[in-house]
Amino acid sequence: MLKLEKVDAYYGYIHALKNVSLEIKEGNIVTLLGANGAGKTSILKVISGLLKPQKGNVAFNGKDLTGQSPDKVVKQGIIQSPEGRQVFPELTVKENLQIGAYTQSREANQSLEKVFHYFPRLKEREKQDAGTLSGGEQQMLAIGRALMAKPKLLLLDEPSLGLAPLIVKDIFSIIKEINGQGTTVFLVEQNANQALSISHYAYILETGKVIHHGPAAEIKNDSKIKQAYLGGH
Repeated sequence: MLKLEKVDAYYGYIHALKNVSLEIKEGNIVTLLGANGAGKTSILKVISGLLKPQKGNVAFNGKDLTGQSPDKVVKQGIIQSPEGRQVFPELTVKENLQIGAYTQSREANQSLEKVFHYFPRLKEREKQDAGTLSGGEQQMLAIGRALMAKPKLLLLDEPSLGLAPLIVKDIFSIIKEINGQGTTVFLVEQNANQALSISHYAYILETGKVIHHGPAAEIKNDSKIKQAYLGGH
């Protein structure tokens, strides 16, 4: 479904991504693991059109997307839920969700019902300002807003960051359910154990390079990787 081939990307003189190649198959959850500063968000930015690669290319369903503007990428069905949630605090929950549906205005009500099915708590708070929600609820809202655009490929950047363990468990089970309903997911996560437990395939990034990839179950059981990324247990 998505293919990055030999991508190099820079911020000024900083070489953020070095010869990165990866594939995401339709219907899968693919996880990208790596330490802070490894380049995980840079890969999402390249896919979303927010960072133009100096070398290499990006293809989606066989169509070249390299260097396309973010609005054109969104129209192809690639939608990102950003790190840090980035909800509009002074707008209500419902208004935040409606903003996500700007490319799907005819089917916005149908999408809204679907989001409320995944996140009943958002239904309860639909008239509340987003800035008054808890961290977990704001994360639900950020994912819900991305779902309003009816993504073919959903990019999730650190959805568990800063959340309590029980909320994290809820978020991951909803990601699994979203995938089960037919949405392909590319998940960038620090919470390696949780991410690998719901994923089909995984890539590990270190200082801008893919150093390892394989089926998620294999990576989860690899002793060297366990030590480096999964806290040794």
